[in-house]
Amino acid sequence: MKKIILFAAAALISLAASAQVKLAHVNFSELVQLMPEADAARSQINAASKEAQDTYQAMVEEYQTKAQQYDQKKATWTDAIRANKEKELGEIGQRIQEFQQSIQTELAQQQQQLMAPIQEKAFQTVEKLAKAGGYAFVFDASQYLFVDAAQSKDLTPDARKALGIPDGRTLETLQQELQAQAQAE
Repeated sequence: MKKIILFAAAALISLAASAQVKLAHVNFSELVQLMPEADAARSQINAASKEAQDTYQAMVEEYQTKAQQYDQKKATWTDAIRANKEKELGEIGQRIQEFQQSIQTELAQQQQQLMAPIQEKAFQTVEKLAKAGGYAFVFDASQYLFVDAAQSKDLTPDARKALGIPDGRTLETLQQELQAQAQAE
C-alpha cells in the first residue's frame, strides 16, 4: 500500500514538474490536534470518559460487595435465597459487561461527533489556502514517507495562523499539557 502511495506521489511530482502544476503539503493531523477547538473536545471526551470510569467502578464495587456477602452468608441461606443471590450476581456481572461494551461505542461516537466539525474547519481552511495559492494538489504530509520541500510548498504554517494555533504550540507542548492535566487529576 505504501509503495502505491509512494508511486502515486512520484507520478504527481513528475507531472507537476513537466506541466508546472503547483503542489503543496500540510500536516493535517498536527493542525487538527493543535486547534483550540480540539482542546475543548478533548476536555468533553475526558469528562465523559471519567464519568464512565466512575460508573464502571461503582458497578464493580457493588458486584464485589455482594459477592463477598454471598461468600460469607451462603452457608446460612436456604436454597431459594442462595439461588436468588447467585442470579443477582449473574445479572450484575452481565450489566457490567453490557455497560463496558456500550460505553466504549458511545465514547468513540462522541469523539467522532466532536472532532468532525474540527476536521471540517481544518479542511476548509487548507482548501481556501490552496485555492488562494493556486495549488493543484495538497498532500497530507503525515501520510507520506517523503515530501520534497523544494517541489512542494508547506501550507502548515499558514494554516496554523488561519486556524488560530499559537506559534509556540507543537505536538510536544500539547503532550506536555495533557500529561500535566492527567497528573493534576
